[in-house]
Amino acid sequence: MTFKAEADSGVADRVEWSYAPKVGVGPLRFGMTVDEVVEAAQVLGRTRVGDCPRDHAIFSPTWKIEVHRGAAPVPPAVTAYVSQAAGLFCIAAEAVHGPQVEHDGISLVGRDLRELESEEIAHAETVGGHFCYTPEGYAGPDDPGVVMRGQLVGQVLRSRPLFMVPRDGAHTEWDSMPSEEHRHGQSTT
Repeated sequence: MTFKAEADSGVADRVEWSYAPKVGVGPLRFGMTVDEVVEAAQVLGRTRVGDCPRDHAIFSPTWKIEVHRGAAPVPPAVTAYVSQAAGLFCIAAEAVHGPQVEHDGISLVGRDLRELESEEIAHAETVGGHFCYTPEGYAGPDDPGVVMRGQLVGQVLRSRPLFMVPRDGAHTEWDSMPSEEHRHGQSTT
């Protein structure tokens, strides 16, 4: 089954991937090597591997694997980050082209962040559960392995979740976030 958003939302058709906390997303498993990520990501599209800047000496060298859908030059649907010491530790699903991923039945990718917040609140009230806000103020599931990010698509701030485990030398997923993802913030597409 594929997810299709409204035509005016700026969000493309997408495949659905499952998420398992501390295990992985879709065909990608935390701890994979660069070669294993490239092989597994071929189900979505072509890949490009590059080095990440080493902003913090505490972290071992890190690679970025961009996975592109289709032949046209479009932003990567998925960006995976692999640490030399920890393997795959971060998977970012791009708001427009990324696969759809759900958490407790709530779609997380490419959503208007205001609508996602309302749905997270309603879900928490219904099941007697919780949700959390990132330090930037984005609402998301109460799961330390999901770090919600914002991506400006047209005039709407959409969800661009990161699925993570702590990497070498970090205590939390937030501490593990690649510097490129901090800078990604509210980029336009």
